[in-house]
Amino acid sequence: MVRDLHGSEQTQGRRPARRWRALKLAGALLLVLLAALVALSGLSNLFLPTGPAALDRLDPLDKARLSEARHAERVLGDVVWPGFGDSDIPLSVWNHDYAFLVGYPAPPADWSAVAGDDFERQTYYRQPARDPQNFAIQVGGWRVASMATKWETDSFLIAQFRKMMPGPLKPIFPYRLLIQPSEVQITGVLHEAFHVFEAERAPARFADAERAYPDSSRYWAADPAMREAWQAEIDLLDRAVRAQTNAEAAQLARQFLAQRAQRRDQQRLEPALVSYERRYEWLEGLAKYVELEIWEQAAAMPGYTAVPDLAADPDFKGYATFQSRWSQELGQMRRQAASEGDTRFYYTGMAQATLLDRLLPGWKARIFGEGAWPETLLAEAARAR
Repeated sequence: MVRDLHGSEQTQGRRPARRWRALKLAGALLLVLLAALVALSGLSNLFLPTGPAALDRLDPLDKARLSEARHAERVLGDVVWPGFGDSDIPLSVWNHDYAFLVGYPAPPADWSAVAGDDFERQTYYRQPARDPQNFAIQVGGWRVASMATKWETDSFLIAQFRKMMPGPLKPIFPYRLLIQPSEVQITGVLHEAFHVFEAERAPARFADAERAYPDSSRYWAADPAMREAWQAEIDLLDRAVRAQTNAEAAQLARQFLAQRAQRRDQQRLEPALVSYERRYEWLEGLAKYVELEIWEQAAAMPGYTAVPDLAADPDFKGYATFQSRWSQELGQMRRQAASEGDTRFYYTGMAQATLLDRLLPGWKARIFGEGAWPETLLAEAARAR
C-alpha cells in the first residue's frame, strides 16, 4: 500500500514536469516555425516582380490584359448589359511616365505613334503622363476608358504598405499578398469602359452625375453623424444580396429602403445630399456591377476562353477565383459605413443592381432614363413582390 501510495505520489509529481517540458517544446517549435515564416517572407520579398523592362511602350503582359479586356467586352458585354458588347470603346493604360492609347484611329496631335511596336497589329499611341486618372477621360472628340497598368497599381499598393510598416517589419512583411490577380486589372478596365458607355447612352445623366463632385465636402462633413445608421442600412443590403429566395430578398430590400428613408429623415439630409448619394450609386455602382458581372460570366459561361497570350501571365487565374472575390467584395461593402469616401456608393449601387437582376427583369432598359435610380427601381420591384 505504501509503495502504491509512494508510486502514486511520484507519478503525480512527474506529470506537471512532463506538461512543462511539452509546453516548452511546443513553444520552441512555434518559434522555429515563426522564424521560418519570417525568413520565407523576407526571401520572397527579394523576388518581387520588378516591373516592365521599358516604360515607354506597352509591356507584353499589358498588351495581353488589354486584349482580354476587349475580348471579354465583345463576347460577354451584351450578356451583362445590352449594347455594351458592340460599343468598341478606345482604351488607355498608364504608368508614371507614359499613357498609352489603343483602338483610337486618329488621335490628336499630342499623341504620337509608338515606333517599332504595335497592338493587335495596329498602331498605338503614347504621350507623357499628365495627371492620369482611372475614369472615362476625354481625348479629342471621344471618351476613352483610362486605367493604371497592373504594375503601376501593384507597386503603388506595395509602396503605401511599406510606408505604414514599422521599421523592423518593413523587410519581412509579405508584400506578395498585395499583388492582385490580373482579373482585377482586366475587369477594372471594363469598369472604366462602362463609364464611357454611360456617357454615350445617357450624356445628360452622366454630366449630371459628374456635377455631384462639388457637394462632396458637405456630404462628408455630415457623414459622421450617420455612420451607425449607414451600418444598419448596409447590413440589410448585404443580407438581401445573400438571400436564398426572391421573396426573402424583396422583404430585406424593403427593410433596407425603409432604413435608408429613416436615416435621411432623422439626419434631415438636404435634397442636394440625397441626390449626391443617388448620383454616385448610378455612376459608380453600375460600373462596379458590370466589373464583377463580367468576371462572373467569364467564370460561368461554358466554352468561354481567354486570349492565348494570357497563358504567360502568372497572375491570371482563368477567372476561377470569382466566388472568393465576390465574398471579399461583400466583406468590403460591410466595412464601408466606417470609411469616408465615395467608394461606399460603388458597393451600395452594385448591390442594388445585383438585387434588380433578381427582382426586376428588364431594369437595365430603364436605368438611363430621367429620374431612374437604383433605389427607385428597387423600391418598385420590392413593392411588386
